[in-house]
Amino acid sequence: MENTSGPTSVEFGLNTFGDITPGPDGQPKHAAQVIRDVVEEAVLADSIGIQAFGIGEHHRDDFAVSAPDMVLGAIASRTDNIKLGTAVTVLSSDDPLRVYERFATLDAVGNGRAEVIVGRGSFTESFPLFGYKLDDYNVLFEEKFEIFAETLKERPIRWRGTHRAPIEGAILTPATENGLSAWVGVGGSPESVLRSVRRGVPMMLAIIGGAPARFRPYVDLYQQAQKEQGVDPMPLGMHSPGHIAETDEKAREELWEPFRLNRIRIGRERGWPDPTYEDFVSEIEHGALFAGSPETVAQKIYENVRVLDVDRFDLKYANGMMPHEQMMNSIELYGTKVLPRVREMLSRAL
Repeated sequence: MENTSGPTSVEFGLNTFGDITPGPDGQPKHAAQVIRDVVEEAVLADSIGIQAFGIGEHHRDDFAVSAPDMVLGAIASRTDNIKLGTAVTVLSSDDPLRVYERFATLDAVGNGRAEVIVGRGSFTESFPLFGYKLDDYNVLFEEKFEIFAETLKERPIRWRGTHRAPIEGAILTPATENGLSAWVGVGGSPESVLRSVRRGVPMMLAIIGGAPARFRPYVDLYQQAQKEQGVDPMPLGMHSPGHIAETDEKAREELWEPFRLNRIRIGRERGWPDPTYEDFVSEIEHGALFAGSPETVAQKIYENVRVLDVDRFDLKYANGMMPHEQMMNSIELYGTKVLPRVREMLSRAL
C-alpha cells in the first residue's frame, strides 16, 4: 500500500552517531570538539527547516557521544523548532524509568520537542560497561521495553518481572505537558514488529544495508497487526545512511574513504569481509545508501517513502571520518535542495 496521506504528513530528519572526525591536519579531532560540532550541525538543520535531529548512543572510541540527552539539551537552548531525539537509546543497558525522566526533562527544556527512539543498539559495549550480561540480552530488552511503554502512559506504574525488583505504583517526574514522543528502533524481525504494535510504540526501521524494498513484508505485518488489535494507526519511520554533494561523482568521492574505513573497522570486529568499491557503488545504486547529488538523493527518498509507506525518513548523514565541513554542506543541501524536491514529487503523486 502506498502512502496517500499527503506530503505534509511525511517528516524528514537527520541522524548522527557523533563519529570522530578529522581536523584540518587530517588527525582525529578530540571527542569534545566533535560534540561541539554536532551541536553546530543541529543548529544549521533547525535554521533550514529540517524537522528532526537524532543522536545515537555509543560507548567506544570511534564515536564521541555516550550521553545523547546531554548534547540534545545543549541543542535545545540554541534551536526553536527541530525535534530533539535519539538514534538510538540503548534501552537494554539503561533504566527505563530514568530514560523517561531524562527525556521528560529535555521535553520541558525544549518546549515539547523531545522524542526518544529506544532499541537494542547495534553495539554491545554498554553491557559489560554497566554490569549487564550478554546472556540476558533478550530478556533485558523485553522487560525494559515493557516498563518503558508503561512510562509513556504517565500514570502510576506497577510491574513485576525477573531482572529487577517489582515496581509498586511508581510516579515519575516531571510529567510532560503533552506526552513524550517515542519510537522503537527495529532492524527487521517479525517479533520486533509485533512487539512494537503490542506495546503501542511506533516503529522506526533501521535500514542500513540491502534494498529498502525488502522491508515491505514487515510494513505489511505492522499495518495488519494494528488492524487485528483494533488500535489507532501508528506512524512508521525509516533511517538510512547517506551523503549529499553537488554531483553524484563528488558525493561518492567524499564518502568512499570514510565509508570504507568505518566498514573495515566494524566489519573486522564482526567477521565481515572488507568492502570493495563495487560493493559501495552497488549499495548506492540498489541498496540502502542514499548518496549522490540532491536530485539523485531526492528521487531515491521519494521512491522509498512511497514503497514503504513511511511517515518519517531520517538520513544518517555522519558516516565515519568525514570532515565536519563536508557534513555541514550535506545538511545544507538536504534541507534546501533535497527535501523541497521530495515534497514536490509527493505532492504530484496525490
